[in-house]
Amino acid sequence: MELNCPTGCDIPTSVKEVRKLGWDYIDVILFTGDAFVDHPSFGTACIARFLQKQGYRVAVVPQPNWRDDLRDFRKLGRPRLYFGVNAGAMDSMVNHYTAARRLRHNDAYTPEGKAGQRPDRAVTVYTKILKRLWPDVPVVIGGVEASLRRLTHYDYWDDRLMPSILVDSGADWLCYGMGERPMLELTRAIEAGRNLRQIEQIPQLAFFRTGSIGESASPEGPRQTSLRSSLPQPSAAGLSHSRGHGRPRFFEALPDSASPMLLHSFETCCADKRAFAENFHLIETNANLLRPATLVEPVGEGYVQVNPPYPPATTQEMDSFWDLPFTKLPHPRYAGKRIPAYDMIKDSIITHRGCFGGCNFCTIAAHQGKFIQSRSEKGILAEVRKLAAMPSFRGNISDLGAPTANMYGMGGRDKTRCALCKRKSCLYPAACANLDFSHRRLLALYREVLSVPGVRHAYVGSGVRYDLFLTPEGFRDESGRDYLRALVLRHTSGRLKVAPEHTEDKVLGYMAKPSFRYFERLRREFDAVNREEGTHVGIVPYFISSHPGCTMQDMQRLSQNKTLKGVWMEQVQDFTPTPMTTSSVMYWTGLDPRNLQPVFVERDPAKKIAQKSKFFAKPDNLH
Repeated sequence: MELNCPTGCDIPTSVKEVRKLGWDYIDVILFTGDAFVDHPSFGTACIARFLQKQGYRVAVVPQPNWRDDLRDFRKLGRPRLYFGVNAGAMDSMVNHYTAARRLRHNDAYTPEGKAGQRPDRAVTVYTKILKRLWPDVPVVIGGVEASLRRLTHYDYWDDRLMPSILVDSGADWLCYGMGERPMLELTRAIEAGRNLRQIEQIPQLAFFRTGSIGESASPEGPRQTSLRSSLPQPSAAGLSHSRGHGRPRFFEALPDSASPMLLHSFETCCADKRAFAENFHLIETNANLLRPATLVEPVGEGYVQVNPPYPPATTQEMDSFWDLPFTKLPHPRYAGKRIPAYDMIKDSIITHRGCFGGCNFCTIAAHQGKFIQSRSEKGILAEVRKLAAMPSFRGNISDLGAPTANMYGMGGRDKTRCALCKRKSCLYPAACANLDFSHRRLLALYREVLSVPGVRHAYVGSGVRYDLFLTPEGFRDESGRDYLRALVLRHTSGRLKVAPEHTEDKVLGYMAKPSFRYFERLRREFDAVNREEGTHVGIVPYFISSHPGCTMQDMQRLSQNKTLKGVWMEQVQDFTPTPMTTSSVMYWTGLDPRNLQPVFVERDPAKKIAQKSKFFAKPDNLH
């Protein structure tokens, strides 16, 4: 494509840029709540570049003004195929509000950090505007906000259950998770004029339909109305159980991935918190299967259907997602302006997707998947060389990793066992015997990255799971010992950040995190490396207060734990219930969805503040 505009304008954001490209139509117009940064850390750029590679003309409207005459929603006109909508890299409510529901005064994804440039519930607001202006144009929603609200979910900011975002927004389709493959297939299907029934078979899509389950509004007539009778239903699947002690029969009736699974309705969940907890356990267990089922959830006069995701991406597919002409720069429209989130990631390299840690408060697996999908070393090194050649690069890779940096290349030794596994976590409550823990491949990658001309340092800014390379008794293997030394001596910029989250095993059990004894061992080995090498690398542990199951007494014991003496203690976060996590279900229901047993939940705002404050009130001998 021959360009007649500044670098980066091949994905236009204005009428002027479209004209410079000589386009007389646009295939897809993406609306996003973030500033547009052409970097693979931003989902909008990933989808835009991937569709562009397939020959589609894609434009982006970043942070449209929803409070004026809606000119931003009109300016590029009608796309040939569809509108795409996301709230940005974060859920808009998490972006706007603190755990105390106070309004934040800045936005890292906006030029100059200016707050207020996107609405609350941005996906719903943008979609409703587009459907009002262009009622006959399909709207496809995606990104974190849509992905994690694809079914009935607890909303902390309204303090109530909400139905699928498909219901409130009126969107035609929802693409959940990492969207390159489903968005390409959907784009091709819409372009080819496939009928509704055919599009409804695309993996990793969700949609809302009115009428009885199994009926369709398609011109071809209703689908089989007998689908309801063929679905495993809550009552038939063993959801009934004794209200007393013991394991409910529900947990012995997890879905057969060959059949669709009917969930409790939205209305039933609103009337019965136990039903919501049961639903979530089913959803989460299904999401962690290699061959998950289709989920069907009745709501109002219709139902939401969530198709199973694509299989984990192959290494070749992962490389194709990055082998795109990203400029790795903010769009030229932001010239002279600083975007704080870009400053944090501009010199970073993503090595893989997914996380098999299974922490109850985390949404990584719900969005990216449990199974690790790694790029090839060749693909990563090619990106490193391009980064090193950029004029702005100063020799330091700020982050070489992913949400859990040291899971690169890891997975089960016997894949047939993984295909049968229903575990949410490969590490909790105990490490899977089938898991390959070796860090050799990752250490070799680190060495190759450091050998690239122009690279002086390659830091790991992402979190690491130290229970991947050690136990309370010692290192899992020699590669684990070598990894910790390399991490401390060559890949940590000042302080190593880790996340024990708490000191009390009871609380850690509700978080699905390993015992604090793992951190105690890490502290001993970490100090030994510093002592032997004469270095002064620090360690910063992250903690959470007010998590379900955590009492004031638990925070008191945390503050007095002697293992934390001499440690940089400033990182504590008040628990924020976010959609589609086990912890948020605990918070709303007061039940542990894994076994339906009661859980203490601190909801009093003053006591939540007191729990967090207790973290800093340490005896003198611990400072």
